[in-house]
Amino acid sequence: MIAQMLLKGKEKSTYKEDSAGEKPIRSVAKALSWRVVGTLDTLLVSYFLTGKISLAASIASVDFITKLILYFFHERVWNAIKWGK
Repeated sequence: MIAQMLLKGKEKSTYKEDSAGEKPIRSVAKALSWRVVGTLDTLLVSYFLTGKISLAASIASVDFITKLILYFFHERVWNAIKWGK
């Protein structure tokens, strides 16, 4: 939404366009892409701290699932908030 506003330049968008928000499938796609990045970070940090790839992979796997779910609902709540739209 921010990128759309920036790309539109000086054009003013309508309230209807701004209030539509994004569809749940977009939130899922964003959550998945962000979790891949976050999970790689968790995997590397866990491996650095434990020295065991199997333990690091276990930590990263649990982290991936829980944070994917939390991020999805976080996005949906923010999409419902009118502030800043």
